Amino acid sequence: MTDTNASLSFDTLHNPTFLQACMRQATPHTPVWLMRQAGRYLPEYVATRAKAGSFMGLATNRDYATEVTLQPLARYPLDAAILFSDILTVPDAMGLGLSFAQGEGPRFAHPIKTEADVAKLEVPDMAKLQYVFDAVSSIRKALTQDGKGRVPLIGFSGSPWTLACYMVEGKGSDDYRLVKTMLYSRPDLMHKMLAINADAVAAYLNAQIDAGAQAVMIFDSWGGVLADGAFHQFSLAYTVRVLAQLKRFGSDGKIVPRLVFTKGGGQWLQDMKALDCEVLGLDWTVNLENARALVGGTVDGPGKALQGNIDPNVLFAPPAAIGAEAAKVLDSFGTPFQGAGTGPTHIFNLGHGISQYTPPENVAALVAAVHSHSRKLRI
Repeated sequence: MTDTNASLSFDTLHNPTFLQACMRQATPHTPVWLMRQAGRYLPEYVATRAKAGSFMGLATNRDYATEVTLQPLARYPLDAAILFSDILTVPDAMGLGLSFAQGEGPRFAHPIKTEADVAKLEVPDMAKLQYVFDAVSSIRKALTQDGKGRVPLIGFSGSPWTLACYMVEGKGSDDYRLVKTMLYSRPDLMHKMLAINADAVAAYLNAQIDAGAQAVMIFDSWGGVLADGAFHQFSLAYTVRVLAQLKRFGSDGKIVPRLVFTKGGGQWLQDMKALDCEVLGLDWTVNLENARALVGGTVDGPGKALQGNIDPNVLFAPPAAIGAEAAKVLDSFGTPFQGAGTGPTHIFNLGHGISQYTPPENVAALVAAVHSHSRKLRI
């Protein structure tokens, strides 16, 4: 049996603030990391991708994936690392044939179009995704200094619904016409696909935990395109199915927090309050003060840590404006919990992924502003 107190101590890390905030514990500052923090806005990432020859060449190579995961940590005092990979590795392992053309988004060579296509789907052999788990182990090793990790490592997957969107559309979409046509015309096929996706995502995240991921995040990037009611039936229900299967502790005996981010999901926060996860991510349309009151909980009572939620386009403003906008986000959440026990906590992030056009020096201004202003909130 795992010692709960020991599992919550995070004493294997030099900087445990992200995990502490996930578990609604007090921290000396608000931890900050950025969605897509290892990416095309960094010139060193662009150089490594060129060496790899392609995006998939980068993502499937343990050493390259380790290198680019660590690149933003070399530039900025971020409080967490996130595995460099892609949400579409799971359907790729199902045989859909993932590719990335230079300057374009992902495409599948064999999208799901017919009942026969759905009938062939099954949870993939996780051995096909071993390159991901090898990268997780390699990154954990690379993060170790003096016997402790510098910062925690986040693993992730797309949500069952978000994966289904790409699997049916074959690529990104503006109107989700094909996937919604299947949803409304043949909900039985959609439910079958989503159940397989959910079980595959759970197995995938559990393997990342076994390899060393210290937190896992589910990206429901396209949950917000669903109609009210359809979100609950076709997205939320399958996120619940994933969460029910996830391991609670890593191989080191430490608890593994679970984060769920639904872009465009602010109107369903009350419904997501019941999710069996520790953290809810918010996009920039959500008021943090209201979200805290709704789902943040009370001291030593149940509640969710909140993650987010500055508009990524703020990062195109001058540094002084970036600092002012970061302060607005932090002030909106208010003073995080302080003291022993648990209470409302905040993890600073963007409301979605960082733009590839972001000036790298502006990220430095954001991280410095978050750390500085959040310390003042605790005085």
